[in-house]
Amino acid sequence: MALDIGELTAKVAQLQDYDLYRDLSWDGSFEEYLQLVRERPKVTRNAFQRVYDMVLSYGTDEYIDNKKKLTRYNFFQDPIDGGKDAIYGLDIPLMRLMNVLKAAAEGYGPERRVLLLHGPVGSSKSTIARLLKKGLEAYSRTADGAMYTFKWTNLKGTGLASGGEDEFDSPMHDEPLRLIPQDWRPNAVGELGLSNEHFTVRVDGDLDPASRFIFQGLMLKYGGDWGKVVSKHVRVRRFILSEKDRVGIGTFQPKDEKNQDSTELTGDINYRKIAEYGSDSDPRAFNFDGEFNVANRGVIEFVEMLKLDVAFLYDLLGASQEHKIKPKKFAQTDIDEVIIGHTNEAEYRRLVNNEFMEALRDRTIKIDVPYITRLSDEIKIYEKEFNQQRVRGKHIAPHTTEVAAMWAVLTRLEEPKKHNLQLIQKMKLYDGKVLPGYTQDTVKELRKESKNEGMSGISPRYVQDKISNALVSDLGEGTINPFMVLNELEKGLTNHSLITIEEQRQRYKELIGVVKGEYDEIVKNEVQRAISADEEAISKLAGNYIDNIKAYTLKEKVKNRYTGQDEEPDERLMRAIEEKIEIPENRKDDFRREIMNYIGAKAIEGKKFDWQTNDRLRRALELKLFEDQKDSIKLKTLVSAVVDKETQEKIDIIKSRLMRYFGYNEVSATDVLNYVASIFARGDAKET
Repeated sequence: MALDIGELTAKVAQLQDYDLYRDLSWDGSFEEYLQLVRERPKVTRNAFQRVYDMVLSYGTDEYIDNKKKLTRYNFFQDPIDGGKDAIYGLDIPLMRLMNVLKAAAEGYGPERRVLLLHGPVGSSKSTIARLLKKGLEAYSRTADGAMYTFKWTNLKGTGLASGGEDEFDSPMHDEPLRLIPQDWRPNAVGELGLSNEHFTVRVDGDLDPASRFIFQGLMLKYGGDWGKVVSKHVRVRRFILSEKDRVGIGTFQPKDEKNQDSTELTGDINYRKIAEYGSDSDPRAFNFDGEFNVANRGVIEFVEMLKLDVAFLYDLLGASQEHKIKPKKFAQTDIDEVIIGHTNEAEYRRLVNNEFMEALRDRTIKIDVPYITRLSDEIKIYEKEFNQQRVRGKHIAPHTTEVAAMWAVLTRLEEPKKHNLQLIQKMKLYDGKVLPGYTQDTVKELRKESKNEGMSGISPRYVQDKISNALVSDLGEGTINPFMVLNELEKGLTNHSLITIEEQRQRYKELIGVVKGEYDEIVKNEVQRAISADEEAISKLAGNYIDNIKAYTLKEKVKNRYTGQDEEPDERLMRAIEEKIEIPENRKDDFRREIMNYIGAKAIEGKKFDWQTNDRLRRALELKLFEDQKDSIKLKTLVSAVVDKETQEKIDIIKSRLMRYFGYNEVSATDVLNYVASIFARGDAKET
């Protein structure tokens, strides 16, 4: 039965949270606000304290990376929008940012600086700023993040409001405690017991010019009786930060110099009201709508900050150091806001080389935001954008985003200076992979010798654009695969606007070849595992191997399962398996003891040993079984025009395993099987 219009409206109305609405619309007297401050002193926090507490409110995780204790701030995974602006792989730069915010919240000096995020294009600088703004908006809607301002009331007949209006909002959403004259505040805070053992209330600065004008007029009217002024003419209210409504969140970006002046930062005269008040220096005839005014109590973001005209940068000097701005025809006005800007390497270099900008450099805290150099984190960026939930109607073959991420990370890494490492091995070590002969200390040394790593290379945006190109192409029969993406990446290098050195362009193309080589090994491994995925056969092989190495290490004999006779351990079988993962003859005893110790450790934990939980043993068994079975499958015949029925049946089994265990579909499984078959046909398969 269809609902009528009234019922539809009622259904929508039921979605409203009335309790939340009442909390967000709180309104009270100045006396009631003082009582609220006594109960919850943190409502008076300044902007830096509020931003720092906001990030911490989402919790942290601690972990060890290369013997170094790191903190991951959950806020930067963007829990507000379900990970839409999540930041990956930048825990160290974000820790540096949080250390600066913490010091600023404690009042140790950074609160008088501009926070400048510096790094290559597409390294998440603007995403960090956007997250902080978005987070502060959401925090202001919570009980812990509640903020309050005030408005003047009952102004009719006082001659202080325009056009006979009765109310006047604080135009810069000032903290209500600023109504207490500055020389009274320390005593007032102490005598009223506004602070507690957890938080000390401290409110700096004076009222905005318009509120100060009204305050002085009312003090004159009541003969200096401050109590009458606040009890009769002040109402405190809760307010919510909102970038869209231009409340507490400001964003400023450079435009054409002819169409932009400093009033966009500090406000401008309201010429319509000059006639009413008779003077352009009357604060009530001024629009406090510049970005600095708007962002008071919150955050202001300067997009591409160092591209601003010098005149604007001078405004930053006072805003950062003294927390004051100079509106046209008014005295300096106090502000309370976090100033965060971002810029790229070229613009920052220009600042460093400009001796006239020394004052700005001195008031800037630079926080480097490099590209990601950890492969698994780079993969997350592309999987967030390109996954089967978001990409409808196209199958993304396994390893498609992985090879794109691999190439992007390789372009950002510096060639190892020692350790006899290849660049691809360095990438694996950075990603936490274990390579024989290399330790966590090796990784620490590699990072120490490459301090500017991640400050150049290919941007994630470029890779995303090329994956998009591959998705909309007509190739692939409804599937995109790694080669389609790698081809797009390579083609795009020819006209890449940020690559100006031909040598660099050539290096990036060579790295495409490196990635293709690595992809070859990955898919050969998968096809080998699919061929050897006969669980019964591999489990039998594993059991046989374990029985033999157990007897070998304990100097015992093995009972033959078929004859029942005791026999010497089968050295040929053990070595045939161990050689698959290149265990040399002189290290075989170490490897066998390692496996037995692993089995013993599991037994102590009350767990049964499973050969699949030991990566090296699993790989050795798979390769041995693959070698035993590959000739019967005749994989090379795939590249010929004729495949007999028996071979086709076996190949269909392999394809079904690729689809079931590795995420391929019919088309991509066929493609990868043909590709690996062509490698074997060329004789490129690795003999082990």
